[in-house]
Amino acid sequence: MLDKRDVEDSAVVRRRRECQKCEKRFTTYEHVELEDLWVVKKNGKRERFDRQKLRSGMLKACEKRPIPAEKIDKAISDIEAALRKKNDREVASEAIGQLVMSRLKRLDKVAYIRFASVYREFTDLDTFKDEVDRLLKK
Repeated sequence: MLDKRDVEDSAVVRRRRECQKCEKRFTTYEHVELEDLWVVKKNGKRERFDRQKLRSGMLKACEKRPIPAEKIDKAISDIEAALRKKNDREVASEAIGQLVMSRLKRLDKVAYIRFASVYREFTDLDTFKDEVDRLLKK
């Protein structure tokens, strides 16, 4: 092992290593294994919290927007940390959606509107316009 550092998220350790045979250097990331977090969907169905699913939804909302990947990753880490901080093994999907919208609203208003239109199931232009108007008033 060559180097060990804590990454910004305190639950991750970054290690620079070197293969003893070929002497090639590589990086590994070690994550603390946490208890499973369960998401309770609107229909009552339960599924394991999936960080990649959260990331995918946020990336779709942020697509073609001038938001650095680091900021998106930080937002995802903050959302997961907030969920785990509650010390509940189960969390309502609505709570996750609210946290995502809150973070996106601070990152990028267009990304927020994109996410909100799907999450809140906007069915017509008036609903969409009302949300944009609320954003503009603030």
